[in-house]
Amino acid sequence: MGANQTYVTEFILLGLSQDPHTQVLLFFLFLLIYLLTVLGNLLIILLIHMDPRLHTPMYFFLRNLSFADLCFSTTTVPQVLVHFLVRRKTIAFSGCATQLVVLLLVGCTECALLAVMSYDRYVAVCKPLHYSTIMTHWVCVQLAAGSWASGAFVSLVDATFTLRLPYRGNNIINHFFCEPPALLKVASADTYSTEMAIFAMGVVILLAPVSLILISYWNIISIVIQVRSAEGRLKVFSTCGSHLIVVVLFYGSGIFAYMRPNSKAMTEKDKMISVFYSAVTPMLNPIIYSLRNKDVKGAFRRITAK
Repeated sequence: MGANQTYVTEFILLGLSQDPHTQVLLFFLFLLIYLLTVLGNLLIILLIHMDPRLHTPMYFFLRNLSFADLCFSTTTVPQVLVHFLVRRKTIAFSGCATQLVVLLLVGCTECALLAVMSYDRYVAVCKPLHYSTIMTHWVCVQLAAGSWASGAFVSLVDATFTLRLPYRGNNIINHFFCEPPALLKVASADTYSTEMAIFAMGVVILLAPVSLILISYWNIISIVIQVRSAEGRLKVFSTCGSHLIVVVLFYGSGIFAYMRPNSKAMTEKDKMISVFYSAVTPMLNPIIYSLRNKDVKGAFRRITAK
């Protein structure tokens, strides 16, 4: 049997740079990003768990988001760090498949959670008198479970279509981790049906949630404009602005990667876009959503004072 007929058992990842000096700099940059991601998200999870005052719907969803961010970053960044230090950057086919499935699961779950969190803020700002009756604990559990279930469904569909393709001969991926757009470029068969499946799932998990988020914030802003207190308006606009920064970074990079025709080559721009949603956003989420929040700061002071 010829080499071009042999199924691939491992992939070679070209990574972000071939220059040894640049790789050393990137190692320390990614190490810093990963440490901040782990510390920030673990701190949020622990504070919300330990402080009863943070046992509210908003922080319940934040704890889920922080857990998803931890999983998302841990699935890619440690492997990237190792690859910065070794000459041969390989990953077994089984490892690549596992990475792809977990990334899709937590990434798609995060898309749904961000939409759920925007709905929670909409109810809090636009229907404050009914907030406690609408956002009950059971409703929050259902919304969180639905987010994880939708992430699992999209992950199952995308991973099944991507991994069922034959991979023979060419095993060099011009990327720093395994995800569908990168794998499709080295598949040994026509990828049109897989691209269409990924596009359809992208509509479900990217475009639909971002539409719900924009509708929620449009309603929030419409209400806030009517608030007479300048301080009250500034507070809500500040919160909305922070959340929208995360939405633009995460959804914008995700839509760019998954909602456009698959080109034959992976460009440096494609890889930089992937850095945003795989490493940068998980680091920024705890800072933007929580660590600047006075409730979280108060919880941190109370726990450290014990």
